[in-house]
Amino acid sequence: MQVLQQGKPIEELTTKEALLEILADRYSRVILESTIEMPKSAIELSTEYGIPISTAYRRVQMLHDHKLLGISGSISQDGKKYFLYKSKIKSIMTCFSNGALEIEIVPNLVPSIGN
Repeated sequence: MQVLQQGKPIEELTTKEALLEILADRYSRVILESTIEMPKSAIELSTEYGIPISTAYRRVQMLHDHKLLGISGSISQDGKKYFLYKSKIKSIMTCFSNGALEIEIVPNLVPSIGN
């Protein structure tokens, strides 16, 4: 049985516009979708989905800045830092009708990481 989750409506116009720009970007959509269930590193995202590594890092930073990705970090045994990214959203629903733009975000309730 599928449970419908209640989304959070977005009211601020600048936030709505930023979300539309994010949704228009193919790489951002791939990153959000691929990290819903399991966190991934920028290198994994780059390798698995053919995203140039510099683009992957820019997109995960932008998605984190807009509070759509959580970040957790760790240090490997050889002393290198690495970060994992996980989607904070399950879905974004948009509706444009009679000149009004409505956007609703459904949070990702899979245990999240970072902030």
